[in-house]
Amino acid sequence: MRNGVLLFMAAILAVAGFGWPSDPGGWRATFSVDKKALAATGTNPYFLLTPGHRLYYEHGKDTLTTTVLNETKVVDGVETRVVEDRETKNGQLAELTRDYYAIDPATKDVYYFGEDVDVYRDGKVVSHEGSWLSGVKGARFGLMMPGQVKRGFKHYQEQAPGVGMDRAEIVATGEQVKTPAGVFENCIQVRETSALEKGMSDHKWYAPGVGMVKDAEFVLVK
Repeated sequence: MRNGVLLFMAAILAVAGFGWPSDPGGWRATFSVDKKALAATGTNPYFLLTPGHRLYYEHGKDTLTTTVLNETKVVDGVETRVVEDRETKNGQLAELTRDYYAIDPATKDVYYFGEDVDVYRDGKVVSHEGSWLSGVKGARFGLMMPGQVKRGFKHYQEQAPGVGMDRAEIVATGEQVKTPAGVFENCIQVRETSALEKGMSDHKWYAPGVGMVKDAEFVLVK
């Protein structure tokens, strides 16, 4: 009887949107959201989907440029915003990625619907490793950034079996981050891991009203 009550409560919580974890590690993997209500433009405190917003990072001779394009793409029945990531190594284009996001105007949650990846070598595309789209080959959209951040919150960003199963945990809030672009207050620190790559771990910092200001060794320059 007690087990039945617990299962019933779990179902009620999930429907209500409290995100009862479906992953044994406590990672939130299901999201109660009306896809018809999602928008391709909007602002999360730590993640902006405003066309023209651009961030430029450097690590030695390597660069990373993130640009919110004035372009959308329908993925899994949702009009998503296209965000371009351009990474160079030693001055040569290494990877060009088109990420697809949508935001819930009510909660400010930003969802990740997939990516198209071009991997370059000597100026030529050599693979599309890491590409996935929600609704294709069993892939499902994940949560990129919650509208309300809370230390200890854990969730899946990517849910593409065999391709990408990245997860994020908010490990700190209220941090200060110094970069060549300035000093940023009230930053959150996110630790990213993967259910597919054992031992993989990356730390990122996000500043309110700006977005990501540090990605491991990459720091915001302008």
